[in-house]
Amino acid sequence: MNRFTVEETNLISIYIADTRRELIGEMTGALPYMDDDMRAMAMRTLAKLRAMSNADFAALAVSAADEV
Repeated sequence: MNRFTVEETNLISIYIADTRRELIGEMTGALPYMDDDMRAMAMRTLAKLRAMSNADFAALAVSAADEV
């Protein structure tokens, strides 16, 4: 089951992170530079990332939209 929307998956794909913890840190660090709409989506994405296990994250297949 893919718990992320296409937009959230594309957001995840712009960060270079090998672990869930690294991704959460990178995305959290970028929040002050996002506009309101992007920040809201990032916050939803971060909540989903925090709720998932490291094993679920490792199994997550994420690639940029133009790479599919």
